[in-house]
Amino acid sequence: MNSASNVPSVAAVDWGTTRLRVWLVDEAGKILAERRGDDGLITAQAAGFSIILEGHLAAIGAPEAMPVIICGMAGSRQGWLEAPYVTVPAPIGAILAGAARVPGQRRDIRIVPGLAQRQADAPDVMRGEETQLAGAGLPAKGRHLVCMPGTHSKWVLVEDGAVAGFGTWPTGELFSVLAAHSILRHSLGEQPQPVSSGNPFFRRWCEQALAEGGDVTSRLFSIRAAGLLQDLKPDDAAACLSGLLIGGEIASASHRYRKGTASVVLIASGALGALYTEALGLAGLAVRAVDADEAVRAGLIEAARKNGMIDGSGAAA
Repeated sequence: MNSASNVPSVAAVDWGTTRLRVWLVDEAGKILAERRGDDGLITAQAAGFSIILEGHLAAIGAPEAMPVIICGMAGSRQGWLEAPYVTVPAPIGAILAGAARVPGQRRDIRIVPGLAQRQADAPDVMRGEETQLAGAGLPAKGRHLVCMPGTHSKWVLVEDGAVAGFGTWPTGELFSVLAAHSILRHSLGEQPQPVSSGNPFFRRWCEQALAEGGDVTSRLFSIRAAGLLQDLKPDDAAACLSGLLIGGEIASASHRYRKGTASVVLIASGALGALYTEALGLAGLAVRAVDADEAVRAGLIEAARKNGMIDGSGAAA
């Protein structure tokens, strides 16, 4: 264990499809430096994962032999190394401890595995979100429902520190596809402005989806009709679509998981976090908000501890 503070001991990396984030961490779990880039999985497949990682590490002064812990799409089948899925139910700590080592590297580089739900009627997978779960500060006991919104929103049921099950709602992807490749493109226009949680159209259409138990398909064409008959503006049409899809997601997930939970842990950041906070409130659900960036950092630090890269007794910063 390093006796001096502010000495980098491990690099923590969140490696997504399009983006990459790297943090230098000391033995106590304190963040010493940060670097972000647009060279995610897609870029790394062509340029080389090791080359990209070493470039970022050199830029923030990482020692040559310093270990690296990674989560996200670098561990996918198309990534650097396929880190085998851990089948749920599984304790969160055990998931982190099973990080797969990348062979043939001068550093100790490990990738946190994703999760697989192998139920015949509800197969599902996740990569990266398991690390956010680990850093969300969930109580060790009890039943907790977690929402992690995004392109593919994840809802996770955690019981006594273990992932009991989860589901994926591709809400963000549906918005993009409908906005660009359906009849609604005429209503939303080419570049609608980001939706605000205070937009009354977002609230109204979210409430409609919640009231109807998540049935959104019957209302999608109404957005187009409102543009033709009621002069609905493109930005408000985008708010309608966002409210409808997010409300539908929450209604559906609540039906599946809410029983026995008093609140929802929302792991999100920025404008998306604000939209989901508003929508969950409209659904009558209490929310405990956790910043997604802070959660993934804390989860990676915990993974570094579980894999012996830094001392296991420290507290995450």
